[in-house]
Amino acid sequence: MAFAIKTEVSDARAKAFTFSAQKTMYGGRHIAAGDVVFVFASENEGGLGLIARAVVTSAEPVARKSNIARQTPRVSISVRRVALAKRPLGRDQLKRFKDWNDGRPETELNFKFYRQATNKIVGISGETTAFLDGFF
Repeated sequence: MAFAIKTEVSDARAKAFTFSAQKTMYGGRHIAAGDVVFVFASENEGGLGLIARAVVTSAEPVARKSNIARQTPRVSISVRRVALAKRPLGRDQLKRFKDWNDGRPETELNFKFYRQATNKIVGISGETTAFLDGFF
């Protein structure tokens, strides 16, 4: 399974990234070392969307806090960049894909990343992985 992360990225051209205590949704908590992850620089923090394809070098679940009843699982990951995106893909390109049942990769990304615009790690389908591979 492949994953995608949308988060704040301070240096889009870095060869490695560390993302601490990231929220997970849609299977994102299953991310593990060796998995492919597509890195999206969050537009909420001035980023431009898809910037890199990377491989997870480490993944550690974050312990839940004992005094909070409902918590979204969080994971800290480190990744090594293997490719930079050659064309843009972000909120502007995905916002028109709103038919949640059309099965398109663009719709899956719009739904998982921008319907609820918080930063997060998400699991993605094989079709979406193949679609994203076309940006490198």
